[in-house]
Amino acid sequence: MDLETGVYQNRAKVDSWKTVLTLAYQSLGVVYGDLSTSPLYVYQSTFAGQDIQHTKSNEEIYGVLSFVFWTLTLVPLLKYVFIVLKADDNGEGGTFALYSLLCRHARVSSLPNFQLADEELSQYKKDNKKLCNTGLGSSLKSVLERHRVLQRFLLVLALIGTCMVIGDGVLTPAISVFSAISGLEFSMSREQHKYVELPVACAILIGLFALQHYGTHRVGFLFAPVVLTWLFCISGIGIYNIFRWNPHIYKALSPYYMYQFLRKTQRGGWMSLGGILLCITGSEAMFADLGHFSQLSIQIAFTSMVYPALILAYMGQAAYLSMHHSPEIQMHRIGFYVSVPEKFRWPVLVIAILAAVVGSQAIITGTFSIIKQCSAMGCFPKVKLVHTSSKIHGQIYIPEINWILMLLCLAVTIGFRDTKRMGNASGLAVITVMLVTTCLMSLVIVLCWHQNVLLAFCFVVFFGTIEALYFSASLIKFREGAWVPIALAFVFLIVMHVWHYGTLKRYEFDVQNKVSINWLLNLGPSLGIVRVNGIGVIHTELVSGIPAIFSHFVTNLPAFHQVLVFVCIKSVPIPHVRPEERFLVGRIGPKEYRIYRCIVRYGYRDVHKDDMEFEKDLVCSIAEFIHSGSIGTNGTIEELEKDEEKMAVVGTCSTHEDGIQISEHNINSTETVGTSEVREIRSPPVMQRRKKVRFIVPESPKIDTSVREELQELMEAREAGIAYILGQSYMKAKQGSSMIKKLVINYGYEFLRRNSRVASYAFSLPHASTLEVGMVYNV
Repeated sequence: MDLETGVYQNRAKVDSWKTVLTLAYQSLGVVYGDLSTSPLYVYQSTFAGQDIQHTKSNEEIYGVLSFVFWTLTLVPLLKYVFIVLKADDNGEGGTFALYSLLCRHARVSSLPNFQLADEELSQYKKDNKKLCNTGLGSSLKSVLERHRVLQRFLLVLALIGTCMVIGDGVLTPAISVFSAISGLEFSMSREQHKYVELPVACAILIGLFALQHYGTHRVGFLFAPVVLTWLFCISGIGIYNIFRWNPHIYKALSPYYMYQFLRKTQRGGWMSLGGILLCITGSEAMFADLGHFSQLSIQIAFTSMVYPALILAYMGQAAYLSMHHSPEIQMHRIGFYVSVPEKFRWPVLVIAILAAVVGSQAIITGTFSIIKQCSAMGCFPKVKLVHTSSKIHGQIYIPEINWILMLLCLAVTIGFRDTKRMGNASGLAVITVMLVTTCLMSLVIVLCWHQNVLLAFCFVVFFGTIEALYFSASLIKFREGAWVPIALAFVFLIVMHVWHYGTLKRYEFDVQNKVSINWLLNLGPSLGIVRVNGIGVIHTELVSGIPAIFSHFVTNLPAFHQVLVFVCIKSVPIPHVRPEERFLVGRIGPKEYRIYRCIVRYGYRDVHKDDMEFEKDLVCSIAEFIHSGSIGTNGTIEELEKDEEKMAVVGTCSTHEDGIQISEHNINSTETVGTSEVREIRSPPVMQRRKKVRFIVPESPKIDTSVREELQELMEAREAGIAYILGQSYMKAKQGSSMIKKLVINYGYEFLRRNSRVASYAFSLPHASTLEVGMVYNV
């Protein structure tokens, strides 16, 4: 699967109106499914319980409508559409995009194997502006770079937002589906409905999660029409109710009614804000899904379709409720379906269920994506990634996470059985993510946009005050459901922190116990053992030096391959690394040792290649490095150590068509005849080889004899096969360590390591040619 070309074609979006409008239409099904279904449960959650009552004075319903209107206007429209969307990370959005921007502009990255060469990546900096040496912005940057405590706090803040997004992935499907099927109560008795509602909701949720492994590309084309139909449906019903029941409902949009509402209801009104904030659930998706669309397309979709439809829907419900105060309305808890004309309830019910499924699908896929980002940044255990589409970038499926989400979602649905407590839980998760975004965004304004600190302060005060008000109203419902996202976030935060801490400690051990180049030279070119045909790929986290586990290999293995490659597969804090900048290649030791270092760089949203493509690109990058006559010397130890840090940037095979190419085919394949434009370096005929390999070298001045010999050896080694040698490390806390460190390393980290995917699986390495050697780390 090669998605790289498609990724960069998507990045080059054509700003034609046809393209923008097409993307805007497609975004309806991916971005706005969750936000568009919020009318199903906002009024129901707000008026559930004893906080406020719907009275004949209509001050409560008018006040709630005013709060909904201004909340939708200030948060999704003003904050996200016109401000936050501009803080993209090379076209990508979300919590980690903001954190990634800060890592690059202020050097607060938590990745241990960072290199100066990473700053040379074309997408590393969005602009060439530099902060002034004076001013509060420069001081803020210096403080962040000097104090590790602040860097850790920034990471924890980003992880809290991430954990709440995962919690939302549990709560959104539950409340969306449960609210959608609540319309069944109008077609049966209350007693019957009580026994039907829960099984139907659970069946839909099980089916939703069970179908995740098929991916969305087969039915994705239906998502936008479903949401578009739903938006037309709720806006049409809203217009009907406005003209039928209360044409003057528009007056309730005045902020005066918010004041009247709070003055009359006081503490009860403040507590009911936890239900009102559900009107903006799903707003974060506009920013999180930015990588699949363009900024302009998301802005057009929201301002022209989603925002007007939602306002009309809420106004229509309020208009109906302002003229109905009967006990029947109270019995049905002022739900969405009570305002739907009776003859349209069944069609609306079907459309609502489909829209709820689409909205749930979007948040589940988003949860998979953010866990992949966390894993790439070293903050989550390695998991199995299944790419469900070979054409559409970003469609992934994580089996373990999918089933965990399903079990948690069913537990919430069965445990709560009503939208009130589900709404309290979902509201806290949503508003926490928004608060985190506001905090990170204020730093981006200063450090990345180089704006005045006063502007960032105003941003935090204005939006932070609004969100803090809603946050306090949600937090007060802790015992009524709001504890769920806190508990989920706490568990996931512990898992992330333990994994990140263990990863850092393991890397520190590797750095402190590196083998010196002098030790390698003393072994000689044969390394003191038999060198056999083939390429040995040794996986390591180190970007420089020889890992300690290599000496363990040499003393425990009877033979080693004639070509050794130390491969470090690392993530960098940008969304995508261009294919032409994928590899950093260098030598370890003199040329005759035939030992190379290859650093493979991926962005946090990049797709890792499968084993066959990876092998071809790896060999091709080394061959191009050899052919280019790059770094290499047979000088002193100091010169060798210096040369080891000099590495050449080499792209994948597809990116250097004018450079060296590799051709592989079966032994029985017919060899093509070389033309005058290229020269072929072929391997001598050897019986019983799986593949025949040749390098096609462009016409150039005469190739040096040593370069030809080196390429010849590399070809023969490739034909003999590639073996992957992995160090399986077992970490233990040193004697005398604190009890907390022993618990974290000996039990927490080791439990996660044993139950997570090993490197060979995470990086799609072939199991048949993988050798693992164990070693104990005392950290």
